[in-house]
Amino acid sequence: MDALLFMIFAAIAVVCGISLVIQKHPISSALSLIGVMAALAALYLLLGGEFIAAAQLIVYAGAIMVLFVFVIMLLNAGTEKRGRRMLANYADLPILLLFLGIVAAFIANRMPPTEQVIFGNFKGGTALDIGRALFTTYLLPFEVTSILILIAILGAIVLARKEID
Repeated sequence: MDALLFMIFAAIAVVCGISLVIQKHPISSALSLIGVMAALAALYLLLGGEFIAAAQLIVYAGAIMVLFVFVIMLLNAGTEKRGRRMLANYADLPILLLFLGIVAAFIANRMPPTEQVIFGNFKGGTALDIGRALFTTYLLPFEVTSILILIAILGAIVLARKEID
């Protein structure tokens, strides 16, 4: 049953990801991204990471996507204009498939075999484990990231502020 659910949610994530790229309207792309993130949360649940799944839904599918949609609406982005299709654009799918095949063969030959994933056997995704790792092992990168985000927010405020004459 777990393998079937994995295949279903993986297919949903892939289809929504493809839809994200090929959509012409930015709001449709944002909705497709929400579908990808919801499918990823379901995959985390299948692996036994309830906290990671909840954080995926609340932080990414909720807050970040609201911000994306707000920025799209603020910029008043319309539908992408259609351009001429050149001959080189028709060769992109076969070249992409060839590239993915080469990368997959390279990874299959170079990577050592690993043990199979057992669904629901992961026990490391609790809030206690993540909090302990975040505030002990990864404290410096966490603080550096927060300072970088603060600098980015201040930069956005400075760039968005209108000059006072």
